[in-house]
Amino acid sequence: MSTTPVILHLRAETKPLEHRAALTPTTTKQLIDAGFQIFVEESSQSIFKSEEYEKVGATIVPEGSWPNAPKERIIIGLKELPENETFPLVHEHIQFAHCYKDQGGWKDVLKRFPEGKGTLYDLEFLENDQGRRVAAFGYYAGFAGAAIGVSDWAFKQTHPDSENLPGVEAYPNEDALLVDIKKDLAAALAVNGGKYPTGLVIGALGRCGSGAVDLFKKVGIPDANIIKWDMKETAPGGPFKEIVESDIFVNCIYLSQPIPPFVNYETLNVPDRKLRTIVDVSADTTNPHNPIPVYTIATVFNDPTVPVETKVGPKLSVCSIDHLPSLLPREASEFFSRDLLPSLLLLPQRNTAPVWVRAKQLFDKHVARLS
Repeated sequence: MSTTPVILHLRAETKPLEHRAALTPTTTKQLIDAGFQIFVEESSQSIFKSEEYEKVGATIVPEGSWPNAPKERIIIGLKELPENETFPLVHEHIQFAHCYKDQGGWKDVLKRFPEGKGTLYDLEFLENDQGRRVAAFGYYAGFAGAAIGVSDWAFKQTHPDSENLPGVEAYPNEDALLVDIKKDLAAALAVNGGKYPTGLVIGALGRCGSGAVDLFKKVGIPDANIIKWDMKETAPGGPFKEIVESDIFVNCIYLSQPIPPFVNYETLNVPDRKLRTIVDVSADTTNPHNPIPVYTIATVFNDPTVPVETKVGPKLSVCSIDHLPSLLPREASEFFSRDLLPSLLLLPQRNTAPVWVRAKQLFDKHVARLS
């Protein structure tokens, strides 16, 4: 093994409202203890303060300084680089790049790496020997989505249909979020005779679904009111009347092939529908296989829901925010970074460690498609 330490440079995130970080002070300390050198950019957006990193031994550098950093540094971040930047990339990069599935503009994103002789290790495709992602934000996506779901259902109990759920902002921690959601729920129970909502979660056995179920439990919704579905329950094929008979529906599965829809306008347009809130955590708005084909808008934190255009029954809304874990940036980052740590510790052997070799091979494969 090389005696030269691996040098990681944590770049500041630039995507609006992105408060998460790929490295936390906790994982930074563990990496430094393992012999890594860590540079951390100052960040105007991060939930973590520069002093938290400095305290554990990281070197703080100016925000946005990574392009001029020495070539031997590995640049690590979360979200994609700004689209208006086109200069060649000379470093090794660890990030979500969103350019391996023929997304719009993928060639422009990817070509910057070979142009600068840089390398991309895409976080979405860092997988273990079983083909499972080594780190994902799924748990807190489900947790945050269910929180907005409960808040929206409660809002409908206490406000007229002419009003939509107001915007939400990132919370400093999970406890602060739970205080607010419990308060919303208590206000709703005070006016509806103490009747708790029923929440149905599809994909309940996965990371995302377990997060949604945990949120329901932590805000005090009785277990009897939490319906947990997974592949077994959805195998017969939708639409499912059980969804329409629930108050809150949280979809935690991403589909890559068409299946019958879970709900459609026909099943929703019934006078005895209970369903008031749909949270589509997959937020697969433009996918033709979307199993919830009753909305077309990706919602955002400052306008978290969009009404479904039903003709019968009570008001129904969808939340389809595509970066839900940002509602709890500290916990989501800690959760993700902790899962990523074992792979990061293998970076000194990245030319032979399977998790990094596979990521490099995938990069090479897609670069070959550019020509």
